[in-house]
Amino acid sequence: MSNAPVLRGLLALLTCQLVGEVLVRLSGVHVPGPVVGMLLFVVVLRLRKPAETSGLVTAPSLLLRHLHLLFIPAGVGIVVYLGTIRDNAWPLAAGLWISWLVGFVVTALVASALLRFVRERP
Repeated sequence: MSNAPVLRGLLALLTCQLVGEVLVRLSGVHVPGPVVGMLLFVVVLRLRKPAETSGLVTAPSLLLRHLHLLFIPAGVGIVVYLGTIRDNAWPLAAGLWISWLVGFVVTALVASALLRFVRERP
């Protein structure tokens, strides 16, 4: 199997990310560039309708199969900043718990509202 389709797929992914980053920086929108790039990649997939063997499909599949390797830099960052994390443990823990609680409550309220909506529908 040739690596050329996978390389072209990776190039398309990186190009979409670059274009997304440039668009965000030029427009000043407060959305991460990779998110805009991902949306652009979805548009490319919808327009091109690639085959399963296309690089546009195999490259992301390859990345997803090896996604665990992308967490190594995050782990190294945690080890490097362990002293800073230790010094700010209480605010970090409080922020994590509060954000979890807010997300939990919002999810419960949305689920409750959706259940009420479904029950009231004729």
